[in-house]
Parts: sequence; C-alpha cells; structure tokens
Amino acid sequence: MLSVRVTVTQALSAQAQEILSGDPTVCGLAVIPGSAMGGRGDVILFEMTRENANNIMRSLRHLGIPAEGGIVVSEPLVVVSDAAVRAETLAPGHPADGVLWAQLAGKAEEDAHPSVSFFVFLLLATLIAGVGRLLDQPILIIGAMVVGPEFAPLAAISYAIVRRRGGIVVPALGTLLGGFAVCAAIAWGIWAALYATGVITYEQATTGPATEFIVAPDAWSFVIAILAGIAGVLSLTTAKSSALVGVFISITTVPAVGTIGLTLAVGAWDEARGSAIQLLINLAGLLIAGVATLYVQLISGRRQGRRAARLRRTQRRRSTARLRMLSIEDDGHPSPPRRD
Repeated sequence: MLSVRVTVTQALSAQAQEILSGDPTVCGLAVIPGSAMGGRGDVILFEMTRENANNIMRSLRHLGIPAEGGIVVSEPLVVVSDAAVRAETLAPGHPADGVLWAQLAGKAEEDAHPSVSFFVFLLLATLIAGVGRLLDQPILIIGAMVVGPEFAPLAAISYAIVRRRGGIVVPALGTLLGGFAVCAAIAWGIWAALYATGVITYEQATTGPATEFIVAPDAWSFVIAILAGIAGVLSLTTAKSSALVGVFISITTVPAVGTIGLTLAVGAWDEARGSAIQLLINLAGLLIAGVATLYVQLISGRRQGRRAARLRRTQRRRSTARLRMLSIEDDGHPSPPRRD
C-alpha cells in the first residue's frame, strides 16, 4: 500500500472525493476541510494499492489538482488494516510488480542532468577500474562496478524513449557520454604522468589474464548487458531494488572507461580499441534491454488499468442495484404510524 496526501482547492475537493470513494483499491479516506491554502483548500488523506496507483493518480491529475495543489505519495513501513487487505485483493496484479510512473518521471528528470556527485563517483570508479586493470585484480574491477553511477542516466534515457520525453534524452546522453569522456581524459592524464615518470610500465598496463575480458569483448558481453539491463530496470521500477547492486557488478562500462584511460596513456592502441568496443557493446545492450523492459511494463500496466476500470464499473453497478433493492423494500412496507 502507498500513503497519499492530496492538497486540493475546495472547488475540486468534492470531485476528488467522489473519484476516490468509488475506487475499491482505495481505503482509509479522510478529509480535513479548510486546512490548506490559507483556508481555501482541503487536505485529503488515503491509502491506495501500488498496482492501481497510476490510474488513481491519472484521474487526480486530469482534475487539474497539480496546477494549484499537489499530490504526495509515500510508502509506509507497515499497514495494519482489514480494509487495506480487501483493497489489495481487489487490485489487479501483484503489489511488487506495480510500476509508479510518476516516480520514474521524477527520477528520470533528476538523473538526466549532471551533478557534482555523479562526476565524482564516476571518476573514482574510473580510477579504481584503471588500478584494477594495472594490477590485474578482479576484486578492484568489481569495486569500480559497484561505485559507478552510470546506470542512472541510462535508465533515464530508456524511460524517455518509452514515454516519448525528448527533453530528457539529450541531457541524459550528455551526462552519460560527457561523464565518460571527462573521466577517461582525467584518467589518461594521471596515467600518462605516472608512465612518463616510470612509476608504471607498458607491460603492467597491458598484461593481466584475470581482467583481460575488458579488452576482449565477445558475443557474451552483449548477452550479459541485455540480462543486466532487464534486471536493472526491474529493480528500479518494482519493489525489488536490492537487486540493483548485482546489476552494477554485471556490467563492464566503467571498467572499460578506466582501461581506455590507462591504455591510451601507455600507447596500447589495440587494447584501447577493445575497451572502447566493450563500452559500446555494454551501452547498446543496456539501452535495448531497458527500453524493451519498460515498454513491456507499460503495456502490462495499461492492461491492468483496463481491468481495474472494469472492476470499478462492476462495483458501481452492484452498488446501484443494491440501492434499488433497498428502495423497493422500503416502498413495499408501510411506514409506521406517526404519534403526535
């Protein structure tokens, strides 16, 4: 279940309450009149099922609530409520599979634009990867994979393609490719200085069977990138975010960038070329998998939305029929005599 706080003008409050009260996947509806916007608005509190959250939020947005009010969604640790259990049983799908597209939109907007922390983490990961290749230490390569933040703009690009948000694609591409270029250039400068002073040798930079997979891409590189991309998007869009660390360890983007900087510094052009191909293969696989996974989730969510709409119509018909029956029963019994 998700907890929701809606700030709405009093002119739209009644319509919002009607939408929410008629949805069987909503429970705990409470209204605090005149408590927002200096007395001109109401606060509506309720819980909704994750799997039907997109339909509910779409209905509230279509009322125009975000223009003057707002919708805040949070995830509580525990919900102890029989009404919540009933709402979950009526909602289509499984709660862990529910995708909150509004959350993805906000995250994509944030991750598409560069930040100091993004470049710092990417640079640190690039340098760790270079040291890992230099010393032929796979554990350092794994560390670089975990530290690298490059999956965030990749996910933002995938979201923008699926949802046709062209304004996100360009800055996200700039953040990703620009970050790789800047970090590779800085790493090249550092390794070039160390190579010129004799701290490292050509043999150290180009010899290492344990980490040779970085400079020798093959078909399996693309397969692993596809699988990692699917797992990464699923971990971001569903309630299984703990799997994201495993995704980071599966992709060879940052190790390739770190190795490019190292091999260019010592003049190992063949290995630099192999690392660049490895980088492109991984980026292509991750992007294809991300777009395909999000598209499947979008289509599946729309089908569940149609099922939820049919459920609401069925509930309304049953409620209307029940009221008719009660009205007929009341009309069939004479009213008790009045006593003056």
